[in-house]
Amino acid sequence: MSTVDIIIPTYKPDIALLRLIDDLERQSVRPSKIIIMNTEEKYWDDLLSKSKENPQEKYDNIVVEHVTKAEFDHGETRNRGVSCSDAEFFLMMTQDAFPRDKVLISSLLKAFDDSDVAAAYARQYPKSDCNLAERYSRKFNYPTEPMKKTQADIPRLGIKTYFCSNVCAMYRRSMFDELGGFIHRAIFNEDMVYAGTACQKGYAICYVPEAGVIHSHNYTCAQQFHRNFDIGVSQTDHPEIFAAVSSEAEGKKMVSQTIGHFKQMGKSYLIPHYIVMCGCRWLGYKLGKNYKKLPKGLLPKLSLNKEYWAVRT
Repeated sequence: MSTVDIIIPTYKPDIALLRLIDDLERQSVRPSKIIIMNTEEKYWDDLLSKSKENPQEKYDNIVVEHVTKAEFDHGETRNRGVSCSDAEFFLMMTQDAFPRDKVLISSLLKAFDDSDVAAAYARQYPKSDCNLAERYSRKFNYPTEPMKKTQADIPRLGIKTYFCSNVCAMYRRSMFDELGGFIHRAIFNEDMVYAGTACQKGYAICYVPEAGVIHSHNYTCAQQFHRNFDIGVSQTDHPEIFAAVSSEAEGKKMVSQTIGHFKQMGKSYLIPHYIVMCGCRWLGYKLGKNYKKLPKGLLPKLSLNKEYWAVRT
């Protein structure tokens, strides 16, 4: 039986994290370790003070490592988590994604029966309170059909060839080590940069819709702006991955299909707000793509990940 560890970065975790740990412990394939990479130890202590149980006392496979907020990095913090693992495979998750059933781990593991698969990611289902635009984006980005993607798919899939989400993605440790892990300084997109590197080296990325997690956000216009600013920055910082493939065509396709979906549902009244939301995304993305031309002092104000700029500015 293959060994699997789970790595979860956390920040200000609440009781829901304990439920997530319980769900993961009940999987048909039990993880060897659940490694929590927690930002700011005081928030972990706060969680334990509010809870009747300590997961490290309840289970024998919980590892908790603490980093400061200044130290946290989307790439390097995850690399540190991997360094705590000696399993053949590891599953990256976020604290707000919950397994849809008990076969999440086993379903992802099956993708690695193909020896050229470097990573496999799960389907994301919307939460019950998810708004209609975000609900449709889940359908757009996470279809029902499985995919095995290689560099040969660039002409057909474009940027989606490199799509992979650390909300729930499993990695083959031997290939991860060979490829150098996640980038050591990442404002965003550490998962896609890794997936792009893997494809360019001749490996494959799998999408496994049989593996499902519940995960969605109802972002405000401001949050969409900041998030897409960081996406733009990450793409500018990694031209080796993103320069040859445009993500804007895929974005336009989703906007068009979402508007059509609203019309078909008889909810055209949602379109104006959605267009404003898309405008905020586009503006944030464009500014992020051109961040090197902007005043350095402005960058943390535009970014979702403000600590990222502490050294750079």
